[in-house]
Amino acid sequence: MVRKWQFIESKNRVYCNGRCITGQNIGILILALFLITITSGLFFAFDCPYLTKELSPTIPVFAAILFLSVICCILRTACTDPGILPRATPDEILYLEKENSQNITLAGQVMVVQMRSGHTLQLKYCQTCKLFRPPRVSHCSLCNACIANFDHHCPWVGNCIGLRNYRYFYFFLFSLSILCVYIFVFNIVHIALRAQKNSTVADAIRETPATMIEALICFFSIWSVIGLWSYHTYLICRSITTNEDIKDTWNTSDHEENIKNPFSRGNGWLNCFGTLCGPLPPSFLNLRTIVQQENNIPMTTMRMNDSLQETTKYHTGENGISNNRVRDSSVSNLPRSFQQQQQQQQHQERYLPPDYA
Repeated sequence: MVRKWQFIESKNRVYCNGRCITGQNIGILILALFLITITSGLFFAFDCPYLTKELSPTIPVFAAILFLSVICCILRTACTDPGILPRATPDEILYLEKENSQNITLAGQVMVVQMRSGHTLQLKYCQTCKLFRPPRVSHCSLCNACIANFDHHCPWVGNCIGLRNYRYFYFFLFSLSILCVYIFVFNIVHIALRAQKNSTVADAIRETPATMIEALICFFSIWSVIGLWSYHTYLICRSITTNEDIKDTWNTSDHEENIKNPFSRGNGWLNCFGTLCGPLPPSFLNLRTIVQQENNIPMTTMRMNDSLQETTKYHTGENGISNNRVRDSSVSNLPRSFQQQQQQQQHQERYLPPDYA
């Protein structure tokens, strides 16, 4: 039994029989997990026993909850498909090349579409994936794939941040910020309590050097972690991505026309609710789909046949895109002229979603 994840064309790594997908380089992810685990372990080993005795037994309990939240969020971010779009099928590539040669619809490899709201957007053509990228989709050179709602490629989680894992990335930053502040504050409290029983603060530090190491790690981490969490809170309230913010996609100061963000709900609270609490679309790749292997047919040929029979329909929502996959094996039995007409209709359904008029 062969599944589709065995034929993935991007540079991503797939684990657990297609259930987990990460980026190619996960070395920094392992380093991040090591730093979080070591710092929290030192806190549990050297600070929590003293603080539990002197203050309250709930201190290690709350720290354990924060630690588990951080680990769960970073692993969920790293192992979740960020929204990788499948590459164009051979039929669609032939259709696009034919249209491009006849100069009918591809003018400078940019497709201009108009939304029902009146906004006009340009769909750029991806030379690698051979498709017109829907709105908010960008190609990641590190993963070699087009990502829906592409935000950025985060080396600390070893994966792209996109439509399907952005909320987990945000919760990771939020929980890590609280954990850093929590450990740092109780490091100071620990040293202060010991200093009351000793003559100087230096004597208290000599009694618990691990606490000072934790405080230094947290002190230098707090500024970057909290700063990054605050920045992404600002982005969520505006309903824009890091990629759009860097490129000033919705900046009206440099344009004559009044260009507004069509993906914003007009209210920061509604944008936060839609991004963090809205439904997530299923994976576009369907990595666990079983590919039937026939006798005496190489897998490369089967892969081609499987992709020729598969059509992907994209539908844009208020804050991203979702898809349904359908199988159509009856096209080969139709007349050639009707096949071309149906291919053109399928192409328009794929790259021109219903939200565009």
